[in-house]
Formats: sequence, structure tokens, C-alpha cells
Amino acid sequence: MTGGYLADVRTELSRSPRFITAGIIAALILAMVIAPAAFAGWFGHGDPHLCDLAYSDAGPRGGHPFGFDVQGCDLYANVIYGARPTVLIGLLVTAGSLVLAVTLGSAAGYFGGLIDALVGRLSDVFLGFPVLLGALVILTVIPDRNVLTVSLVLVIFGWPAMTRLMRGAALSEARRDYVLAARGLGASNFRILRKHILPAALAPVIVYATITVGLVMTAEATLTFVGIGLQPPAISWGLELAAAQPQVGQYPHLLIFPGLFLSLAVLSFIILGDTLRAALDPRQR
Repeated sequence: MTGGYLADVRTELSRSPRFITAGIIAALILAMVIAPAAFAGWFGHGDPHLCDLAYSDAGPRGGHPFGFDVQGCDLYANVIYGARPTVLIGLLVTAGSLVLAVTLGSAAGYFGGLIDALVGRLSDVFLGFPVLLGALVILTVIPDRNVLTVSLVLVIFGWPAMTRLMRGAALSEARRDYVLAARGLGASNFRILRKHILPAALAPVIVYATITVGLVMTAEATLTFVGIGLQPPAISWGLELAAAQPQVGQYPHLLIFPGLFLSLAVLSFIILGDTLRAALDPRQR
């Protein structure tokens, strides 16, 4: 049954003009943002730490299409290199939350009882804190805020919603006839989870995770913008937006370019998530 569902999804994706069009758009945006981040040495056209105060806040010119920041650093190189920590945090937080959600959510939905109660109460505790507020409180007392520490803090508050989604999907699948039949034939719990529950229950979680990458990138930029996220000498879009704030009226290019790249990256992940949702949800096919 699971194989048939996945086969139907692949067929639907290959025939869907909406998926093909939206997928191409999202892929192009991601290529424009992530490829330079992954190969910044090819696209950065210089060292973002190489600055000259003689060019402080200067506008675009030959070889420097985005102009310069207040320290006389090439803004284009900073935007390209700044994508690395922002995108990396988005991927790390989503991956960490997804691992916890799949593990805890599938166990809670399939076994129920005490496991379900414990996972449910634990997720309730963390869901009681807004993500940004909870992360702000913890990061305030961490002296060294880098990619790893910021990612770990955001994972702490990012897993409960995804876990609840996984738990609901696993609970629904666990009650289906083919799962009951497999259990009656003596299949082990591990085999049922691996062969039947997870492949069918993962679809909505994957959609949510895709959108979460963009949301986490926004959260990281917000925390960094208010001075609680990454710290110099790190380079990120959030730090660039924070540095541009005092001079945005006089030098708008300092805010426009990092803000534009952040918006495009977030938009691409949202487009991908929405497209996957339409493809994976049988009610919308």
C-alpha cells in the first residue's frame, strides 16, 4: 500500500504543471542564493574582511555591484558569505527537529499509553514558550553564540510542533487495516514502523520541515538583528541588517541587498513546501 502511494505521488509530480513550474522557480531562487553560499570563493569576488575606510558607505561601482558598508567592506562579498551561517542554521535546526519529531512522534503515535503521555506533556511544556522569546532568554546567558549554539537553542523550541504533526500522522496510520493485518501476522513493531508507519506518516512532516527551513532562517536573522544571535567576526545576513539599521535612511543599499537575499531564500523554501503539500496530499490531487 505504501509503495502504491509513493508511486502515485511520483506519477503526480511528473505530470503536474504546477509542481514543475513552482519547482523550477524555487530551484532557480535556491541556486541563486545557496550555490554562491556553498562556493563563496567563486562568487564572492574578494575577501569580506578586506576593508578600506576610503570606500565607507560608497555605492555600487565596477567590480563591487552592491557598494560598500560603513567599514569600507565589499557588501557583495559580505552578502554572499553571509548566506553560509544563515542557511546552515536553517538546515541544522530543521534536521535536528526532524530527527526528534520522527523518533518521538512515531513512538507516541504507534505505542500510545505512557509513551504518548510523556511525549505529549513534554511537548506541551516547550510549546508554552514562543520560539523567539524562549531562544532569546537562553541565548542571553550564553557567552559564545556561534552557529552550533544558536542551532541547538532553536532545536529546543522547534521540535514540539513537528513532533505533534508526526504523532498525529503515525496514530492515524497505526489504525489502518494493513497495519493491523501486519501485526496479526506477527510482524515486529520495528518492522511495522519502518515499513508501514514511517513512509506513509512522513509526508506531512516533510512538507512542514521544508517550510521550517525558511522560518528558522528568519528567526536566526531576527535574533541576530536584536543582538542575541551570532556575534562578530561572524558574517550573516542578520548582522548585516543590524549594521545597516542606523544608516538605512542615508544608505539604503546596506539594507536592501541582504534583506532581498534573505527574503528570496525564505520564499523559495515556502514555495517548495507549498508545492510538496499539494502533491503529497491526496485531497488536493
